[in-house]
Amino acid sequence: MEAVAKLKNVPTSPRKMRLVADLIRGEKVNRALNILKFEPKQGAARLEKLLLSAIANWQMKNEDVDLEDADLFVKEIRVDSGRILKRLRPAPQGRAHRIRKRSNHVTIVLDSMSGIEESTTEENKEA
Repeated sequence: MEAVAKLKNVPTSPRKMRLVADLIRGEKVNRALNILKFEPKQGAARLEKLLLSAIANWQMKNEDVDLEDADLFVKEIRVDSGRILKRLRPAPQGRAHRIRKRSNHVTIVLDSMSGIEESTTEENKEA
């Protein structure tokens, strides 16, 4: 069973956030939380909070399953570009330089290893 959590309009450039997101892609949830907790990069704290939210969403969907038995992992994490605030900075000789303040949207999808193993064994039995 999958669980999804989204974080929108994060005032960090998508490029910086992708560097942190790549660290936890495909990792188990406990390991991903440890990585994010000790990562000094800017987006790590926000991604840690988002991962905890995704875990809580999974628990709401699967109240009968124990979290430790589920063996959750980060199935998918996407960092998309959000809106760009455009500002002007004064430049020499009456000119202006444009500053683009970027933001991003993050989507994280968790899944349990036990659910994947069950579905693959059912497919193998049918074949």
